[in-house]
Amino acid sequence: MNPQTNWGDDKLQLNVKIIDYGFSDSLKSYYVTYRITGLNGEELSQLEVLLEDPVTVKDDELYLNVYFEKEYYPFGTEDSKTRLEDYQAREEIEMTAYLLALLQDH
Repeated sequence: MNPQTNWGDDKLQLNVKIIDYGFSDSLKSYYVTYRITGLNGEELSQLEVLLEDPVTVKDDELYLNVYFEKEYYPFGTEDSKTRLEDYQAREEIEMTAYLLALLQDH
């Protein structure tokens, strides 16, 4: 997902991509890892503070790990296994909307 949002003279080139998902044996939890690109330094700093889930910034990319209980894990159903691309796209769109809302509110 790559929306463009005009803020003043700047354009936000936010790109959210799921890069990993599954079950962590060490944390005993389901997770989805997102790579978020297209943010400037100020936006990266804002999200580092605002996001409750663990984040890592490497170069100009933000990596976000979101942990789920089994019943809320988006890739845990049979339907998600047969329509994986649809589920990934939906999760990327939802995360993009969430991040844009966080940035616009602050």
